[in-house]
Amino acid sequence: MTISTDTRPSGALLVVEQRRAGRELVLEKVFQPLSSLLLPLLVRLRLAPPAVVLANAAAGLTAAVAIAGEELVVGAVLLQVKTLLDNCDGRLARATGRVTLAGRYLDTIADLVVNAAVFAALAYTTGMPLLAVAAFFALMLVLSADVNVSELAHSVAGGTPRHPRPTGGTTERVLATLYRLLFHPQDRLLRLVSARRFEAATGEGGTPAAEHAYFDSATVTVLANLGLTTQLAVLGACLVFGAPALYLWLAVGSFLALVPLQLRRERLARRAVRAG
Repeated sequence: MTISTDTRPSGALLVVEQRRAGRELVLEKVFQPLSSLLLPLLVRLRLAPPAVVLANAAAGLTAAVAIAGEELVVGAVLLQVKTLLDNCDGRLARATGRVTLAGRYLDTIADLVVNAAVFAALAYTTGMPLLAVAAFFALMLVLSADVNVSELAHSVAGGTPRHPRPTGGTTERVLATLYRLLFHPQDRLLRLVSARRFEAATGEGGTPAAEHAYFDSATVTVLANLGLTTQLAVLGACLVFGAPALYLWLAVGSFLALVPLQLRRERLARRAVRAG
């Protein structure tokens, strides 16, 4: 059994230095082409990648204010601006040779802050605070499952993730501490559950073939298409059509969809053991 429960060095940050195991269609077909058009301008302006991270956070927080003020279409547009900038900061860092751990931590933490603000705004504007809280935590677990399964799929396939070199700077240490506090518990929990379920499904027969089946391309693709870019696009559509509460139910539904997906993975792993 080689499925790791370790989140070293930074859990969800591992996948950002390599191609994702799954294809997120909204990202690939819409936001990556748009970010390719915007990237040369950002390079010419000599913007620092952290400045773009802060700009995308500002757009997201402004969207939350708009949603709370029932300016739903404005909020929808700003969320897509946030997504566009969010897909530019990493590409800008790589294009200019300024990939840093501090920037990666900042990006991930900024997304969490924006998500919390957006769901607080949805709670206010829908008058459904309990559903909004449940939807927020459901989404956080779905996003964590996406990132961790993608990373583990790379590992099982023999990929070697590349990490930005630590600098030991104060900002990096502070952000690293925040990241560990905010994300490591759920990363470790999800990896532990995944490993235990794999062991229960395969017993002593946890062969490489079973591991490949457990992290098959359909699994990582489904999870990729429950990622943040798609989530914010769906939220934007719900806002445009004046149905913010619908998105809260969809966020909860995306978490519930993990159950049949997990059962399917276990069935594939057992089948691979029997076939081996």
